[in-house]
Amino acid sequence: MTEPRPPIAEMPLRVRYHECDGQGIVFNAHYLAYVDMCSFEAEKALFGSHDEFLANRVDVVVAEANLKFRSPARYDEDLVVSQYLNHLGTTSLIFDFEIHRGEALVAAATVRYVFIDPATLRPAAPPDAVRKVYAALLGD
Repeated sequence: MTEPRPPIAEMPLRVRYHECDGQGIVFNAHYLAYVDMCSFEAEKALFGSHDEFLANRVDVVVAEANLKFRSPARYDEDLVVSQYLNHLGTTSLIFDFEIHRGEALVAAATVRYVFIDPATLRPAAPPDAVRKVYAALLGD
């Protein structure tokens, strides 16, 4: 059995009142916001900052997102969002995210990002320096 990889980033957060719907549960769209916030924490961990990532003349855009809801989160609960690299392709990469309340899995997400050239906004292979950072997470 292989040892599970550590997350790229773990981001704690506390659910704010305005993120909840009339049922007192976090409104579904906020989970994608939590995932997006964690992705910037991962960039910081890997590259120093979002600006330092952009200095490589590359950016990423979301091409696909999938959320699975497991347990409701409510106002003032403490959550942790964790991010893992699942796949590194030629012009895309896939991350898995888990949102936990303690040991309970609240939601899981899979997001496919496409690398783009910021000047043209067209898909482009990432520079070698960027590819190496992500490949190291997979042991490649």
